[in-house]
Amino acid sequence: MANLPLQSVSLEETDEGARPNYTPALASLAVLYFMMGFITCLNDTLVPFFKKGFSLNYTQSSLVQFYFFLTYGIMSIPAGKIVERVGYKTGMVLGFSIAALGAVLFYPASALHQYALFLAALFVIAIGIVLLQVAANPYVTILGPAQTASARLTLIQGVGSMGTTVAPLFGAAFILAPLADASSDAVRYPYLGIAALLAAIALVVGRLRLPVLKAGSTTELAPEPTTNRVFSFRNLRFGVWGIFCYVGAEVAIGTFLTNYIADTLHTTEQEANQFVAFYWASMLVGRFLGAFLLKSIKASTMLTACALLAMVLVTVSILSTGYLAVWSMIAVGLCNSVMFAILFSLSVQGLGRLTDQASGWLATAITGGAMVPFCQGLLIDRFSWPVAFLLPLVCYAYILFYGLNGYKSVKN
Repeated sequence: MANLPLQSVSLEETDEGARPNYTPALASLAVLYFMMGFITCLNDTLVPFFKKGFSLNYTQSSLVQFYFFLTYGIMSIPAGKIVERVGYKTGMVLGFSIAALGAVLFYPASALHQYALFLAALFVIAIGIVLLQVAANPYVTILGPAQTASARLTLIQGVGSMGTTVAPLFGAAFILAPLADASSDAVRYPYLGIAALLAAIALVVGRLRLPVLKAGSTTELAPEPTTNRVFSFRNLRFGVWGIFCYVGAEVAIGTFLTNYIADTLHTTEQEANQFVAFYWASMLVGRFLGAFLLKSIKASTMLTACALLAMVLVTVSILSTGYLAVWSMIAVGLCNSVMFAILFSLSVQGLGRLTDQASGWLATAITGGAMVPFCQGLLIDRFSWPVAFLLPLVCYAYILFYGLNGYKSVKN
């Protein structure tokens, strides 16, 4: 799951002598990240569901991810301005509420059996998710001691990965299982349930007394750059495309994995979708393992190794058959686990006061999750699975370049 870059914030001063209680805030963040991961990954189930239910080709079915991740490019900066105006807590409540509205819109879309209405509903859900990320991410680093910020970030991303792991199992049981005809009724009640849960969470968060954050401050001292041109930094220029390629490859594999497994093993979409849970679960394992290994391994070295291994696994998959092809593609998730965090940290290294501006560009690059799956869908329709998976292979090749050389700044 892609995460928007963190913003620079600090806590507003409280009464002297008051001992802050971060437990409610951290608990709400855990629920928030779980739901963000769950809803985002559930799109991987919707792609094969809509493909069969509406008799779509792969290009048309990939529009699920196209409109969802396109929202990051459209809404990241406006969402930041909205949160700056209404506050971080209100921003979270607003994000949950908008996502709940989008889930409710699945009901009329299902009743009318209109694919375009489903895409519109997903676009609304995505607006809510972007708002949630913009509003919630700053809390991750600020709630607690600075020396344990990385541990909190790893933990909260792990909770999000739990949501991405559960989503395919939920989708297989409640969405793909009833897929026997061309009806879209199977998504009606699951998404109404999701809407009710999101609305309930919004009410709870609205009543919580969360710490008040203020934007625009930084807690770390670093040498300030001598230029105001953010793209004069080589590591950022190449890093933006690194984020684009990473998110694109991760989402593309997850998007078509159900159909790829179904075709490879000659099984049903429901049974194939259960394998997708292992793809996202491997990212959960990889994040905790990566957090441990990065204490002793250079970040660029780790990125290089993960990109190279991902390329090997994709190549093995497209050149083999049966369970070897399936499990090698699933194992790519393990390689994906630490890529986003490393790419982001290397991209903003040395940017100082320009970090917030760079973060906006890196957030926009998440639209790779829209573009790459769409292009891969075109390749599947016109050629074959092996040809189509050459696209994420190229994405990982670019990330390999970034880990070897692209991360180096102008001064190197």
